[in-house]
Amino acid sequence: MEIFVSIIIGVLTMCAVYLVLSRSLLRIIIGTALFSHAAHLLVLTTAGLKTGAAPVLVDGVTEFTDPLPQALVLTAIVISFGVTAFFLVLAYRTYQELGTDNMEEMKGTESYD
Repeated sequence: MEIFVSIIIGVLTMCAVYLVLSRSLLRIIIGTALFSHAAHLLVLTTAGLKTGAAPVLVDGVTEFTDPLPQALVLTAIVISFGVTAFFLVLAYRTYQELGTDNMEEMKGTESYD
């Protein structure tokens, strides 16, 4: 199972790198979202799937599930959603001002240097 998830993480990372290196601003935003999903899967995979009781510690409990990886990933999902929403608003505003989402056309001219 870990091998399959590792392959998925690799494919997500590969697609994210391809999208981030493209010229379209929207593709770059989608690539950063894929990077965050790959990182979430990586954290959960490295933490391992542990089966056990709920993380309520009382006297006599020897097996319990560690809630820290799930809490970290949940926090990271919320943060990545906020960053993606900010990037989308920024890209929309950039498209309104410049009329393009091509990164090569957004470069400044000599009059702005």
